[in-house]
Amino acid sequence: MGLGLVPLGIAFGLFVTQAGLDWWWATVFTAVIYAGSFEFLLVGLVVALAPLATIALTAFLVNVRHVFYALSFPLHRVRGRAAKAYSTFALTDEAYALTGAHPARTWPGGRILWLQAFMHLYWVGGATTGALLGGLIPDTVTGLDFALTALFTVLALDAIRARHGDLPTPVIALLAAIAARLAFPGQMLLGAFALFTAAVVTRRLITNRRRAHA
Repeated sequence: MGLGLVPLGIAFGLFVTQAGLDWWWATVFTAVIYAGSFEFLLVGLVVALAPLATIALTAFLVNVRHVFYALSFPLHRVRGRAAKAYSTFALTDEAYALTGAHPARTWPGGRILWLQAFMHLYWVGGATTGALLGGLIPDTVTGLDFALTALFTVLALDAIRARHGDLPTPVIALLAAIAARLAFPGQMLLGAFALFTAAVVTRRLITNRRRAHA
């Protein structure tokens, strides 16, 4: 996971300096905000001096998916208010992908916290490195912009394997994404999550009804 976060962080650090911001803003954004894709959007919003209301709305629309993550994230394994607060703050896509599988339900809270902390350090370290080396790395380097796509592709494949051949779920997710892209091009992520959730809940209700009549 770190091998995916580091080049992505470097790409973000480069993006920050190329936008005209000082290098240390990359460290601040990744350490304090720690919201992945939203951080890329935030740089443009900050440079454009966007109103706070616009930034807040953008943050909500981009990160609303975390509401769904909280439904199955094993936060109950983490002990202590401070530990729970940090674990909630550090609930990223990557952390959820690694802890959302069934085996993570038995992990000790310390293991979950260290996992999140190391991924946080990978992200901050990569971004800081990219920002400091911004003047040395040419703009023509290819592949850095594909790091996020590649990382999520690997996470998706691992999730499919972990579900032991549950083909309908990824198919539903794919169809929900395509439908949201066509119906809600401006809010694809939110629309896809809503459609996927509705489809999964409906499938669950139908399955329970069939079992009740069996």
